[in-house]
Amino acid sequence: MDKEAIADLIDAKHSELISWLEQQPSEHWTQGPEGKWTQGQQALHLLQSIKPLNDALSLPKYVLRFKFGKANRPVRDYDAIVKRYQERLEDAKGKTFKGSQNMKVPTIADKKYILNRLQTESKKLQYKTKKISDKNLDTVILPHPLMGKMPVREIIMWTAHHVEHHTGILKAKY
Repeated sequence: MDKEAIADLIDAKHSELISWLEQQPSEHWTQGPEGKWTQGQQALHLLQSIKPLNDALSLPKYVLRFKFGKANRPVRDYDAIVKRYQERLEDAKGKTFKGSQNMKVPTIADKKYILNRLQTESKKLQYKTKKISDKNLDTVILPHPLMGKMPVREIIMWTAHHVEHHTGILKAKY
């Protein structure tokens, strides 16, 4: 998938999620199904996952190569990343990334801020995706808490799928 297509996918998935969340009743933001995250927690989780990616992509690429190494395999396509993620989720059996464990329930007053930040981080990621070289997209790697080390191109495609995954959960539960 080329950079433009990835940036468009990031935009489409975030726009769909944010638009859907903005139309939901306020009580769903703070009250979720028994034992499941609220809409606010889902949005906060997505913000917690995109922010470190943008922060990492703001660093000089040589720093990332020094810290995490270089890719030692070809880049997987979108469908292969999705399939691998689903397998890893199955293996994790409901475990949550440590940054999202015991997550506080964002208040309704936090809703506008969180959705605004999510949209801003999405736009940043789109911009960074278009600006990074294809070589760096394919050779610089970053760690993912569930998937292990991934080339930047893959982790950005995964980010789009991650938003789609949570949007699907939200639509099914609410």
